[in-house]
Amino acid sequence: MFRATLAALALGCSFTAVAAAAKEAEDPWLWLEDIEGKAALDWVKKENAATDRLITGRPGFEADRQRARTILDDDRQIAIPDAVMGDTITNFWRDAANPRGVWRQSPLDAYLSGKPEWTVLIDVDALGKAEKQSWVWHGADCLAPDYRRCLVSLSPGGTDADIVREWDRTTKSFVEGGFTVPLAKSSVTWEDADHLLVATDYGAGSMTSSGYPRIVKRWTRGTPLAAAVTLVEGEAADVGMGVGAFMDGDTRWPVISRNMSFYTTRHYLPNADRSAYKSTIIPESADLRDVIDGQAIVFLNEDFGEGFPAGSLISLSLADMAADRQVPIVPVMTPTKAQAIESVAATDHILWVKALDDVEGKLFALRRDQPNGRWSQKEVPLAANATVQIAGAIGKSDRLLATAETMLQPPTLYAVTETGAPQTLQSLPALFDASQMHVEKRFATSKDGTKVPYFLVRKKSDSETPVPALVHAYGGFRAAQTPGYLTGQPYRAGPLGLFWVENGNAYVLANIRGGGEYGPAWHQAALYEKRQNSFDDLHAVAEDLVRTGVSAKGKIAISGRSNGGVLVGAAMEQRPDLYGAVISGSPLKDMKRYTKLLAGASWMDEYGDPDKPGDWAFISQYSPYQNIRKGVKYPPIFLYLSTKDDRVHPGHARKFAARLKDYGNRVYYHEYLEGGHSVGADHAEDAVRAAMLHAFLLRELVDTK
Repeated sequence: MFRATLAALALGCSFTAVAAAAKEAEDPWLWLEDIEGKAALDWVKKENAATDRLITGRPGFEADRQRARTILDDDRQIAIPDAVMGDTITNFWRDAANPRGVWRQSPLDAYLSGKPEWTVLIDVDALGKAEKQSWVWHGADCLAPDYRRCLVSLSPGGTDADIVREWDRTTKSFVEGGFTVPLAKSSVTWEDADHLLVATDYGAGSMTSSGYPRIVKRWTRGTPLAAAVTLVEGEAADVGMGVGAFMDGDTRWPVISRNMSFYTTRHYLPNADRSAYKSTIIPESADLRDVIDGQAIVFLNEDFGEGFPAGSLISLSLADMAADRQVPIVPVMTPTKAQAIESVAATDHILWVKALDDVEGKLFALRRDQPNGRWSQKEVPLAANATVQIAGAIGKSDRLLATAETMLQPPTLYAVTETGAPQTLQSLPALFDASQMHVEKRFATSKDGTKVPYFLVRKKSDSETPVPALVHAYGGFRAAQTPGYLTGQPYRAGPLGLFWVENGNAYVLANIRGGGEYGPAWHQAALYEKRQNSFDDLHAVAEDLVRTGVSAKGKIAISGRSNGGVLVGAAMEQRPDLYGAVISGSPLKDMKRYTKLLAGASWMDEYGDPDKPGDWAFISQYSPYQNIRKGVKYPPIFLYLSTKDDRVHPGHARKFAARLKDYGNRVYYHEYLEGGHSVGADHAEDAVRAAMLHAFLLRELVDTK
């Protein structure tokens, strides 16, 4: 053994080199994980160019791109509230003249009258030009009650990592000598005017294995960040630490969250003199959603004792938790089996709840006005059979700002009160003729008998001839997929869904298990070894389209982003006979190595740990990269992503494309240099993507008739 080692060293080898060579032999495309490496980027440029040659010169491509850009930049779009700050409302706006956007404000009264009076606060394009940075807006957090000082977050190129800088809303300038948190994946909030809670990269050992902050410190104005005082520490194996704050009237409640895993969090509240933060009785599997009337509003992802089922809301006294006293547990709202509580917002006296009811939106107003601090509940009608989203809350007047839309009806923004008809503030004009289209909600039966809802939109026709179909799905991380106006379907694909239906084809949004469409149980039905359920649900929807004559085998395209990349990768490999084309954006593909790539380790609560033999036993059954087989003809795939994605590693898509092509399959590939995980730093890139994906579908599913 000793001689063999010496021989290896004499030949210029090492155990590290031998191990690397073995790994390369096992995965010959491992070098594509070198994100900014010259060889990898040369490969990317070559693949991008090949796709451009196939796609961008097609008849209709430029018209699609121009139309998509016009739709995305339409200055009639709804000015969705960014924040309600006393008698002022803010909005982040992007259009043709402002591709990176402007952050602006209007008097609240003018906004509610339908005639906002906008004043620009920050012009991101101008700021980027002045500072020679490709800034992408990540938001602003302004300190109540005067909202003068704000923490502005800006990302270079759209990465998750950003820089946080203190900004003065009255002088419209960054504060000289003010708070500045350097570039990192940070979580920052105001504790008060002179103190921040900061979770960031403090140097060696301060980040988790998932690449997020492990330590929360209090930073005092006028001192260096290095002098900040530690408040709470997590462990390296945690996902990361987060900070935030809720306003309950004039009382500010800062909160520290230690995320031990993706679905377990320990919440900390300050004690009376704020000298320390104490852990609370909020269940580690639960979510803290808002605060109102001295109560923390908590969403339960698991049963909590008797009478508090998963999927329901409870309230807990903030003061009792902060003082470490016994805390009464009060039920707030328990949904029906068909419902799922999706979001909440508190005004001064009303807790507003947006729920799904068989994937259609409903609003409820709840008050803490019953004996023993219990809650009353009232449904507030807004729009039938529509997708509803909470857009903002106006505390003192107890009004809610909410939008409603369907696949064929453009969004409308309403001001909603507990009683009386909703007030229409703004409606997006129709951007296409929907008179010859119709939408249906259907249910497919999955392999185990589960009924899976999906929304189908197509042109009205007496013809029974099957047409090509595009099915979009996600199926993970509790994220419900709700049907929106076709100009934004599928997610991050611009008006692709609209273009596709106007061609006479069918567009489908599938509500498969793994999402949150029916609450925690719907999500848990696709965790770990149950992941196959989400794939079976997608197959069931596609087969239902064939069974009912909507489409035909080989004429169905499937689309998925991020986690949806696992979904469509597994689906195309399991049923290459069923699908004719695949769209996969910012995708996960290599589930053997995902925990070692960027933020991947944070998702083990969803998929399992591939380094554990028991977990790899079921992950290996579907991991898309490992399940590509020689000699199998897979449907053509379009992979799009960003080099700057610091959440899902670009190596997933790169290696998947390389192996598919090496085995003789047709691959379209487009990697943007900017844009981060969402892909596309502005509407110009988004419009190109919509046109490219449309051309891909036409080329693979329509031109081949």
